[in-house]
Amino acid sequence: MKSQQSTQTMKPATAAKKLGVYLPATPASFQEGVVSRAELNELQANPPEWLRDLRLNGPHPRPVVAAKLGVSIAGLARGGVTEALTTEQIEALKQERPEWLEKERATQAEVRKEAARLKNAKKEKADAEGADERH
Repeated sequence: MKSQQSTQTMKPATAAKKLGVYLPATPASFQEGVVSRAELNELQANPPEWLRDLRLNGPHPRPVVAAKLGVSIAGLARGGVTEALTTEQIEALKQERPEWLEKERATQAEVRKEAARLKNAKKEKADAEGADERH
């Protein structure tokens, strides 16, 4: 008995997240339908004009805004940024360097530094345990 392969589909919100774009800025035809895995792959491989424009100019979803500013999503919220921003708005923030942005960047740098330290400590412990087992 052969099982029939069903086409994997996703909601537009999921597809927009995977594409790194802000759903309300996408065309109505994208927002109103479902996206198959094949369609998503095609959009990623050969992005249409609207997708290229959104990725370049925005508005960008919060995870993309946070990454472009070098802060966490929570840091954006603490800084009062709750809406999607365009590339131009992000660049303006980088130029203005508001106090909250500098503080959140420093916090994010500390978080990354601590994560790297923990990763190294874990690796060293695993290496030491591996060496103990060999002797």
